[in-house]
Parts: sequence; C-alpha cells; structure tokens
Amino acid sequence: MNQLTVPSELEHHAHSQLQVAVQAATAGAQVVLDFYRQGVQIRSKDPQATYNLVSDADVQSEQAVARVINERFPEHAILGEEEQAGDVRSEHLWIVDPLDGTNNFAHQIPHFAVSIAYYHQGRAVCGLVVNPARDDWYWAVRDQGAFCPGRRLRVSSDQELNQAMVGCGFYYDRGAMMEATLAAIHDFFKCDIHGIRRFGTAALDLCHVADGLYGAFFEYQLQPWDFAAARLILEEAGGRISDGHGHELPLATTSVLATNGLLHDAGLAIVERHHPRQ
Repeated sequence: MNQLTVPSELEHHAHSQLQVAVQAATAGAQVVLDFYRQGVQIRSKDPQATYNLVSDADVQSEQAVARVINERFPEHAILGEEEQAGDVRSEHLWIVDPLDGTNNFAHQIPHFAVSIAYYHQGRAVCGLVVNPARDDWYWAVRDQGAFCPGRRLRVSSDQELNQAMVGCGFYYDRGAMMEATLAAIHDFFKCDIHGIRRFGTAALDLCHVADGLYGAFFEYQLQPWDFAAARLILEEAGGRISDGHGHELPLATTSVLATNGLLHDAGLAIVERHHPRQ
C-alpha cells in the first residue's frame, strides 16, 4: 500500500477537532508509510539501552502532525514523544505519538501506529489511532462512541479470566520491571486465560481491547502519548482503564490496566500484586 485511505465516515465527521486529528494523522502516517516502504536509518535513544529505538520517521512524522495542528489551532499546546513539549496543564492540549511501535517498524513488522488525541482542561475530547501499514483506523469522540470503518467498537463480554485473551507490554527496562511483568504473566496463566499476546504497540493494544479481541491488557510503564487517544476509544467502547493500582490515569508516566470492565478487578489483583515500586 502506498497511500492511506481515510474511511468515508471519518472523513466527513462533523467534529472540528477530530477533523484536524484526521488531517494531522494522515500527514504523519504518510511520512511513516513512505519511510517504511523506502527504508530508514534506525538509531538508539539511549546508549545504555540500545534496543530503545528512534528514527527520522518518528521525528518527521511528529513535525508533520504539529504543522497541521499549529495551522488550525496555533494557540493550542502539543505534547509529543520526540520534540513537542506542551504542558499537560494547558487548557487546549494535543497529545501525539508520531510512531508507536518503532521497534516493529525497524524490523519491517507491519504493526505500528500514529496516535493523536485532543484534551480540553485535562479531559480527553477525541482520539484517533491509525496503523499506516494496514490502513486500520480507530477513533472516538467523547459521548459519541468508538468506531473503526463500518462498525461501532464494543469490548468483549468475557466475565472470567478463563474466557479471555490477555495482552501485555514490556517497558525497555530489563531488570525489576521485566521480572514483574513475567511474574504477572505467570499469574494470569494460572487463571487459565486463553493466551498472552505481546505485539509491541500499546495504542493498538488498547484499541484491540476496545474491539473485544483482548479481555485485558497491562503494561507497567507507559507515557501519555502511548495511551492518550486509545484510552478514550476504549472507554467509549464500554471498557475500563486505570493505573496498575486502580487509580485514575494521570497524564504522566504510569502503569496501565485496560479491560472490558468485567475483568478489571480480577486483572487488577494480579497486576497490583506484582507492581514494581515507584
């Protein structure tokens, strides 16, 4: 695929901030897609963790997204993973992950995303996640539901962990946090879950909970740009999301547990039991 196709129901959506998110995501995703097809040099963000990768695709995608937002809303703040350092306390705040799943991208695995959310006074108003490699789109506007092309998203109806597939993520730390994640996975398996999946793109993982593919997803460290858009998509699909202690998610570095709601208490019992000290 060389060009993105914006779903018709999204292209003609009446919500003004979502329309800007669509335009910005299209610009950023096209940058990512072009690099994916043509190749890009990958480098490490951290000399002590050479597997924490970044590329020109991340940087240029964020720049493309920011240009669209700044043109339409020059007074709004933008918080992004690479260069945009907007204050989370801003009244009007856009939170951008220009390339979630850089390690997948670097290895030509077609599972990565551009994620854009608009927050007003600290509250998510709309969110959009797109996987450019698959032309997969997910979006939500508060109190209007969550959607992908052609249908509304709904979380699964699993009532027990032994009915569910569980997703997880590993932060770049390969010490205590990795051991905590493995211990939690062990306890999930003891509950006879159907399986564990780790696909490496938190924004898409949360959308997959929203779409009923997972009953639950957890990760012990994520950044606001990882979940800012997908949390609203999940909530509008009927799901529940919290930190690993059951508290409201902050717009800060945090652990995350996302479920269909019915499994939240059971998932929280496991995730909190092994939660790394912070």
